[in-house]
Amino acid sequence: MTSTRFSGALGPRLAAGVAMGLTVATAAMAQDNATVAFLMPDQASTRYEQHDFPGFKAAMAKHCAGCTVIYQNANGNAALQQQQFNSVITQGAKVIVLDPVDSAAAAALVEIAQSQDVKVIAYDRPIPDKPADYYVSFDNKAIGQAIAQSLVDHMKASGVPAGAGVLQINGSPTDAAAGLIRDGIHAALQASDYKTLSEFDTPEWAPPKAQEWAAGQITRFGADIKGVVAANDGTAGGAIAAFKAAGVNPVPPVTGNDATIAALQLIIAGDQYNTISKPSEVVAAAAADVVAVFLKGETPKAEATLYDTPSRLFVPAVVTAENIKAEIFDKGIQKASEVCTGEYAAACAKLGIQ
Repeated sequence: MTSTRFSGALGPRLAAGVAMGLTVATAAMAQDNATVAFLMPDQASTRYEQHDFPGFKAAMAKHCAGCTVIYQNANGNAALQQQQFNSVITQGAKVIVLDPVDSAAAAALVEIAQSQDVKVIAYDRPIPDKPADYYVSFDNKAIGQAIAQSLVDHMKASGVPAGAGVLQINGSPTDAAAGLIRDGIHAALQASDYKTLSEFDTPEWAPPKAQEWAAGQITRFGADIKGVVAANDGTAGGAIAAFKAAGVNPVPPVTGNDATIAALQLIIAGDQYNTISKPSEVVAAAAADVVAVFLKGETPKAEATLYDTPSRLFVPAVVTAENIKAEIFDKGIQKASEVCTGEYAAACAKLGIQ
């Protein structure tokens, strides 16, 4: 075995240079071959498989073609998500993008990761009790306020008198993002001339549970229900199904959020009043941008701070039948061929969607 010793005035500098070169090379290798995890919360919405993960994977391929991207979905089970979280750390994940099933329980996951020098990017749903390393999302409070205000304005324009009643269907009580949407809805409704007849937190965002609750409220309040503020398209669909099952025609205006294909079809058909256009690929790509910065050993810039976490929050657009063509189809977010099928073709044609 041979060894090389650097001597003389230049020796230490050359040695330091070689050491620095090895450090840079090692860091570059770690970046180019890093393992990254993308952990999503449930399958109640189709967005994670159809939009979020594909968008994240495509963006990561541009940043780091040699990186390994692990995708897991917890299917609404917080204990399963914890197992998945621990598993990806064992597999060597350097950055974990986490959309938590239970925002409170996720605080312990952040602590575990950070103790092992693993970065955590909270995704879509914040983690209030333990600051993650970064948070990427649409502005959820703004979403709640926007969909509710849109409904209030529509009710006023339709001649619904002051004092009329609305139902409020929130998301999961274990989801901090749902809490932010709820707060935004409260802000808009409390400033309006309308009253909230009843309010419900939907376990696991499950549409059947929203439908069951709405059915009970229809029996209870009947024609006094002049509108429904539902926190996402799944709960909106559940409420609409309950009204239809009860023979209510027309269905009172119902809000939504996520711009799912089913919701777009309901808006086109006139059964749902609004939704929120927030192409998940936008946030997924932003999360990949942050991952890339972390893998370089750098600190990503923040545009805002939420729950003591550096954040980037996107402002979405409200979609109704009046602007659905411009916001969804003209922008290429969805294709008419995928939405305007079967019974919806004629209604699409009336809106100029082809």
